[in-house]
Amino acid sequence: MLFNSYIFIFAFLPVTLLGFYLIQNRGHHSFSIFWLVAASLFFYGWWNPAYLGLLVFSTIFNFIIGIHLGKNSNNASLNKIILIIGVATNLSILGYFKYANFFIDNLNAVTDNNLILNEIILPLGISFFTFQQISYLVDAYYNETREYSFLHYCLFVTFFPQLIAGPIVHHKEILPQFIRTTVNTLKSKNIAIGLTIFCLGLFKKVILADGISIYASPIFDAAEAGVAITFFEAWSGALAYTFQLYFDFSGYSDMAIGLARMFGIRLPINFNSPYKATNISDFWKRWHITLSRLIRDYLWDPVSLSLTRFAINKEYGVIRIYILTVIIPIIFSFFWIGLWHGAGWNFIIFGFMHGFYIVFFNLWSKSKAKFFNFSIFENSKFSLLMGWSITFICVVFGWVLFRAESFEGAQIIINAMISFDEIVLPQNIHMIKHWFSNEIFINGLYDSNFKAAIWILLLLFISLALPNTLQIMKKYKPALESYIGEIVSSRNNYLQWRPIKTWALFTAVIFVLSILNISGESEFLYFQF
Repeated sequence: MLFNSYIFIFAFLPVTLLGFYLIQNRGHHSFSIFWLVAASLFFYGWWNPAYLGLLVFSTIFNFIIGIHLGKNSNNASLNKIILIIGVATNLSILGYFKYANFFIDNLNAVTDNNLILNEIILPLGISFFTFQQISYLVDAYYNETREYSFLHYCLFVTFFPQLIAGPIVHHKEILPQFIRTTVNTLKSKNIAIGLTIFCLGLFKKVILADGISIYASPIFDAAEAGVAITFFEAWSGALAYTFQLYFDFSGYSDMAIGLARMFGIRLPINFNSPYKATNISDFWKRWHITLSRLIRDYLWDPVSLSLTRFAINKEYGVIRIYILTVIIPIIFSFFWIGLWHGAGWNFIIFGFMHGFYIVFFNLWSKSKAKFFNFSIFENSKFSLLMGWSITFICVVFGWVLFRAESFEGAQIIINAMISFDEIVLPQNIHMIKHWFSNEIFINGLYDSNFKAAIWILLLLFISLALPNTLQIMKKYKPALESYIGEIVSSRNNYLQWRPIKTWALFTAVIFVLSILNISGESEFLYFQF
């Protein structure tokens, strides 16, 4: 069941929402939580009932491990063993479903064996609910959790707005909201805010992301087939996918926040206009924010701290300390970010690429402060424009690896993007000279190259010039934002949401447009991770 499906919008959501509030308003808080858990399990099982047992087992297993970690907090050695068992079990399950085929294929390639493993279908959301629970176990080990009821813990794991593709929520920011009864009373404001955010996200997915997807897929499919790609075709396909992924993930993030808000729950921010970033570090503070937070808190910080202690004890020099405490943790962390996204060399190389981006940015920042202390390199419009341009281009190249089904397919597109030897202009480029010619304009309007260019320019404008959903709704605090700082409000007051008829009409219009354009099963791109 997809957020952008008729069955979800017109059946599952209204029934779940109505049932929850009817039960809650009668004072049955525990039963209302049970209702949400049951609805969430039904939502997950709709896709493949066979994997519902996996989610249930994972939830029960980790809750039991968490309880034992809390009870044995005074026994450090026993707690460490329990934690290792818990983390190893989670990673083993994830490794089997997500990486077993990848491991066997590479083992066969290296050893010339012909080992065969039956095709394994990746359970939806397994990376999200697995790492969410691993972080819970680690916090329980360090005695940073409190005792929660099994019912509340089940909802923490299975809550359907964030179950499939995030955000990756933290127990201390979500579980207290489930426990408080006052937050869950029916409020028209929550419904209005949540519905508006949901409709904005639905529009992004159905109209914008799905609309431009038809200009990305043919290019990548051709590359996988070994077809030669021209310079303009490669850039057209790469940019089309760049904006398809942006509005697909942005749309999902909005819909998740909107759905949760309808139930009186505020989810953490996961997406904050990443294409406005003027450096690669800022990009990762804006893109998949909760994943970056998870990697920082549970991987980068511990590794960096351990290596720092090691380097100090060894009395290493400045360069070796920098390599050990900065470069290695960054590369190691981004390797796991790449591997988290998928079982393939494309994703691993994608992770290494962004790791080296961050390393080069850090080196440049230190060098700039020491050797290039000129006004042109300060926060001038020129420097910001250059920073944005370099960041955006680097991100686009990374997305090619992210989208291509094989390294060879990615290589064909990247080679075409950087090849200036034979730049073949689209055959219809002459139409620019006859822009106001009705016949040419009509023909050009329906030409694929022309429409792709219009889509790319339109979505570039939307992503850079217009406020994002969180800025539009900022006055009403649509989501948790404390750990990433305040979201800057839009300067355009007329774009600030208010509970008035104009916004109600606008929301109704984009909702109707979205509903009329839902066609088939268009999954969110992050479902595959």
